[in-house]
Amino acid sequence: MFFQRVPEGKVVKNRVHLDVRVGTGLVGAERLAALEAECARLVPLGAVRGLLQLADGVNESCLGMRDVEGNEFCLD
Repeated sequence: MFFQRVPEGKVVKNRVHLDVRVGTGLVGAERLAALEAECARLVPLGAVRGLLQLADGVNESCLGMRDVEGNEFCLD
């Protein structure tokens, strides 16, 4: 995946929201460890950590993030 800088700032809601699959098939502590490891890799590249949503019995845990332009995406 490539995050490209553009001259204009974010002015409206994202037209596309990406879910980056890093914990496919993992649950519980293993899934959280995979999400945290990918977050740790992306932050030095310019991503910003957002809200961690823990598993709720229906959905598994995911971690919200933003790219260098403020566009949201999830580590899922």
